[in-house]
Amino acid sequence: MTEVSVVAAAAEFIDRTLQNEGAWYRADEVGLRLGGALASYGSSIGAVRGTVRDALRKFKDMGHDSTVMLASALWGQPKPGSRPVFERRLAAVVLLQTKVQLLRHSDLTRLEGFLRTAQAADLAAPLLSDVLVPLLAGLGSRDRQRAAAVLARWRDDPEPRLQSAAGLLAKELTQ
Repeated sequence: MTEVSVVAAAAEFIDRTLQNEGAWYRADEVGLRLGGALASYGSSIGAVRGTVRDALRKFKDMGHDSTVMLASALWGQPKPGSRPVFERRLAAVVLLQTKVQLLRHSDLTRLEGFLRTAQAADLAAPLLSDVLVPLLAGLGSRDRQRAAAVLARWRDDPEPRLQSAAGLLAKELTQ
């Protein structure tokens, strides 16, 4: 199997499992809490975490490229014309939390896109604390300088979520 087909199969596995684990009452609650910004399957957080764990067991040896491609696939729309799904995006965050040691400074641009489009504090907060903070903590000095340039750009961005992230993450770079 090619890397692209492995990622597609993993995304399909995660999506199908999350749909099967969903419940209408949880989907309604998520929809109300998020103001309809994202669709919801109604899967529990435990189901999301377990599904990602099972996917990583089933699709072994996912390296950096496969991991970030899968996270992007999960973050996007499940099919053209549909709304992004909260549980898919949460699965992307869990995947990145699990594989944070694979991430590089060059992934900050992709993570910036995730922060811009999170549409929910329930996604932005763990992305910031459990993905971006450990990513920056693991960078070497040259990559920390590159990351500092990205954070400087975020600080001047009109998006409040990026400005806030830049302030928090700048502290991580100086430690």
